[in-house]
Amino acid sequence: MRLILMGPPGAGKGTQAKFVADHFGVPAISTGDIFRANVSQGTPLGVEAKKYMDAGEYVPDEVTNRMVRNRIDEPDADTGFLLDGYPRTLAQVEELDGMIAHTGHRLDAVVVLTCDQDELVARLLARAKTDGRADDTEDVIRRRQEIYLEETEPLIAVYRDRGLVHEIDGMGAVEDVTKRIFEALDNIEQS
Repeated sequence: MRLILMGPPGAGKGTQAKFVADHFGVPAISTGDIFRANVSQGTPLGVEAKKYMDAGEYVPDEVTNRMVRNRIDEPDADTGFLLDGYPRTLAQVEELDGMIAHTGHRLDAVVVLTCDQDELVARLLARAKTDGRADDTEDVIRRRQEIYLEETEPLIAVYRDRGLVHEIDGMGAVEDVTKRIFEALDNIEQS
Protein backbone atom coordinates (compact mmCIF):
# COMPACT_ATOMS: atom_id res chain seq x y z
CA MET A 1 0.00 0.00 0.00
CA ARG A 2 1.40 3.39 -1.05
CA LEU A 3 -0.38 6.24 0.69
CA ILE A 4 -0.24 9.96 1.28
CA LEU A 5 -1.76 11.42 4.46
CA MET A 6 -2.83 15.06 4.30
CA GLY A 7 -4.66 17.38 6.62
CA PRO A 8 -4.33 20.77 8.24
CA PRO A 9 -2.06 21.38 11.24
CA GLY A 10 -3.67 19.81 14.30
CA ALA A 11 -5.77 17.27 12.36
CA GLY A 12 -3.92 14.34 13.93
CA LYS A 13 -1.81 13.24 10.95
CA GLY A 14 1.16 12.18 13.06
CA THR A 15 -1.03 10.16 15.41
CA GLN A 16 -2.95 8.47 12.59
CA ALA A 17 0.16 7.86 10.45
CA LYS A 18 1.54 5.43 13.01
CA PHE A 19 -1.70 3.43 13.30
CA VAL A 20 -2.24 3.28 9.54
CA ALA A 21 1.38 2.36 8.78
CA ASP A 22 1.31 -0.40 11.42
CA HIS A 23 -2.00 -1.70 10.06
CA PHE A 24 -0.59 -2.09 6.54
CA GLY A 25 2.93 -3.08 7.59
CA VAL A 26 4.60 -0.13 5.86
CA PRO A 27 6.84 2.64 7.19
CA ALA A 28 5.35 6.01 8.08
CA ILE A 29 7.62 8.53 6.40
CA SER A 30 7.50 12.11 7.64
CA THR A 31 9.55 14.74 5.85
CA GLY A 32 10.29 16.32 9.23
CA ASP A 33 11.76 13.01 10.43
CA ILE A 34 13.76 12.65 7.21
CA PHE A 35 15.20 16.15 7.62
CA ARG A 36 16.12 15.55 11.25
CA ALA A 37 17.71 12.16 10.47
CA ASN A 38 19.81 13.55 7.62
CA VAL A 39 20.90 16.56 9.69
CA SER A 40 21.79 14.48 12.76
CA GLN A 41 23.72 11.97 10.62
CA GLY A 42 25.55 14.80 8.83
CA THR A 43 24.71 13.44 5.37
CA PRO A 44 25.53 15.72 2.42
CA LEU A 45 21.78 16.36 1.97
CA GLY A 46 21.44 17.00 5.69
CA VAL A 47 24.25 19.56 5.66
CA GLU A 48 22.61 21.31 2.70
CA ALA A 49 19.13 21.24 4.29
CA LYS A 50 20.49 22.55 7.62
CA LYS A 51 21.69 25.74 5.92
CA TYR A 52 18.10 26.54 4.92
CA MET A 53 16.57 25.36 8.18
CA ASP A 54 18.99 27.45 10.28
CA ALA A 55 18.06 30.51 8.21
CA GLY A 56 14.35 29.80 8.81
CA GLU A 57 13.74 29.12 5.13
CA TYR A 58 11.98 26.27 3.39
CA VAL A 59 14.25 23.47 2.23
CA PRO A 60 14.13 23.64 -1.60
CA ASP A 61 12.18 21.00 -3.53
CA GLU A 62 15.37 19.61 -5.07
CA VAL A 63 16.83 18.72 -1.66
CA THR A 64 13.52 17.49 -0.24
CA ASN A 65 12.86 15.35 -3.31
CA ARG A 66 16.26 13.68 -3.08
CA MET A 67 15.74 12.92 0.61
CA VAL A 68 12.30 11.40 -0.04
CA ARG A 69 13.62 9.39 -3.00
CA ASN A 70 16.46 8.02 -0.86
CA ARG A 71 14.01 7.13 1.92
CA ILE A 72 11.45 5.32 -0.23
CA ASP A 73 14.30 3.42 -1.91
CA GLU A 74 15.18 1.81 1.44
CA PRO A 75 14.27 -1.90 1.75
CA ASP A 76 11.52 -1.40 4.36
CA ALA A 77 9.55 0.65 1.81
CA ASP A 78 9.62 -2.05 -0.89
CA THR A 79 6.07 -3.16 -0.07
CA GLY A 80 4.75 0.37 0.39
CA PHE A 81 4.86 3.48 2.54
CA LEU A 82 2.79 6.23 4.08
CA LEU A 83 3.98 9.77 3.35
CA ASP A 84 3.17 12.53 5.84
CA GLY A 85 4.23 16.05 4.86
CA TYR A 86 5.08 15.26 1.25
CA PRO A 87 4.24 16.33 -1.38
CA ARG A 88 3.64 19.99 -0.53
CA THR A 89 3.86 21.51 -4.01
CA LEU A 90 2.63 20.59 -7.50
CA ALA A 91 6.25 20.11 -8.57
CA GLN A 92 6.66 17.58 -5.74
CA VAL A 93 3.52 15.75 -6.96
CA GLU A 94 5.18 15.31 -10.36
CA GLU A 95 8.45 14.22 -8.75
CA LEU A 96 6.66 11.67 -6.56
CA ASP A 97 4.82 10.33 -9.61
CA GLY A 98 8.20 9.68 -11.22
CA MET A 99 9.64 8.07 -8.09
CA ILE A 100 6.74 5.64 -7.80
CA ALA A 101 6.56 4.89 -11.54
CA HIS A 102 10.30 4.13 -11.48
CA THR A 103 9.60 1.28 -9.05
CA GLY A 104 6.83 -0.11 -11.26
CA HIS A 105 4.13 0.70 -8.70
CA ARG A 106 1.39 3.28 -8.32
CA LEU A 107 -0.02 5.44 -5.56
CA ASP A 108 -2.98 3.66 -3.95
CA ALA A 109 -4.72 6.43 -2.02
CA VAL A 110 -4.56 9.92 -0.58
CA VAL A 111 -6.24 10.23 2.81
CA VAL A 112 -7.30 13.78 3.66
CA LEU A 113 -8.27 14.37 7.28
CA THR A 114 -10.96 17.05 7.47
CA CYS A 115 -11.66 18.98 10.64
CA ASP A 116 -13.60 21.97 11.85
CA GLN A 117 -11.20 24.93 11.81
CA ASP A 118 -12.24 26.27 15.22
CA GLU A 119 -11.70 22.79 16.73
CA LEU A 120 -8.23 22.66 15.19
CA VAL A 121 -7.36 26.04 16.65
CA ALA A 122 -8.55 24.88 20.09
CA ARG A 123 -6.49 21.66 19.80
CA LEU A 124 -3.36 23.56 18.82
CA LEU A 125 -3.78 26.17 21.52
CA ALA A 126 -4.11 23.37 24.09
CA ARG A 127 -1.04 21.64 22.66
CA ALA A 128 0.89 24.94 22.74
CA LYS A 129 0.15 25.23 26.48
CA THR A 130 1.19 21.66 27.29
CA ASP A 131 4.30 21.87 25.09
CA GLY A 132 5.22 25.37 26.33
CA ARG A 133 5.08 26.90 22.84
CA ALA A 134 4.34 30.56 23.53
CA ASP A 135 4.76 31.42 19.84
CA ASP A 136 1.67 29.36 18.91
CA THR A 137 -0.90 32.11 19.32
CA GLU A 138 -4.38 31.95 17.84
CA ASP A 139 -3.38 34.39 15.06
CA VAL A 140 -0.31 32.32 14.13
CA ILE A 141 -2.31 29.09 14.17
CA ARG A 142 -5.08 30.55 11.99
CA ARG A 143 -2.46 31.84 9.53
CA ARG A 144 -0.93 28.35 9.28
CA GLN A 145 -4.42 27.00 8.55
CA GLU A 146 -4.81 29.55 5.73
CA ILE A 147 -1.41 28.66 4.26
CA TYR A 148 -2.30 24.96 4.39
CA LEU A 149 -5.52 25.59 2.46
CA GLU A 150 -3.78 27.80 -0.13
CA GLU A 151 -0.90 25.40 -0.72
CA THR A 152 -2.59 22.04 -0.32
CA GLU A 153 -5.94 22.50 -2.07
CA PRO A 154 -4.34 22.37 -5.56
CA LEU A 155 -2.61 19.07 -4.65
CA ILE A 156 -5.83 17.57 -3.33
CA ALA A 157 -7.56 18.63 -6.57
CA VAL A 158 -4.93 16.78 -8.64
CA TYR A 159 -5.35 13.60 -6.61
CA ARG A 160 -9.15 13.98 -6.57
CA ASP A 161 -9.10 14.12 -10.39
CA ARG A 162 -7.19 10.82 -10.33
CA GLY A 163 -9.83 9.26 -8.08
CA LEU A 164 -7.39 8.73 -5.19
CA VAL A 165 -8.77 11.05 -2.50
CA HIS A 166 -10.57 9.68 0.54
CA GLU A 167 -11.78 12.47 2.79
CA ILE A 168 -12.03 11.25 6.36
CA ASP A 169 -13.72 13.13 9.17
CA GLY A 170 -10.87 13.84 11.56
CA MET A 171 -13.15 14.91 14.41
CA GLY A 172 -13.85 12.75 17.44
CA ALA A 173 -11.91 10.18 19.39
CA VAL A 174 -8.59 9.01 17.93
CA GLU A 175 -9.80 5.42 17.67
CA ASP A 176 -12.96 6.52 15.80
CA VAL A 177 -10.91 8.42 13.22
CA THR A 178 -8.58 5.43 12.86
CA LYS A 179 -11.57 3.13 12.28
CA ARG A 180 -12.92 5.44 9.54
CA ILE A 181 -9.53 5.45 7.81
CA PHE A 182 -9.24 1.66 7.97
CA GLU A 183 -12.75 1.22 6.55
CA ALA A 184 -11.92 3.43 3.56
CA LEU A 185 -8.49 1.88 2.91
CA ASP A 186 -9.44 -1.75 3.54
CA ASN A 187 -12.00 -1.36 0.73
CA ILE A 188 -9.22 -0.22 -1.62
CA GLU A 189 -6.97 -3.09 -0.64
CA GLN A 190 -9.70 -5.57 -1.53
CA SER A 191 -10.47 -4.04 -4.93
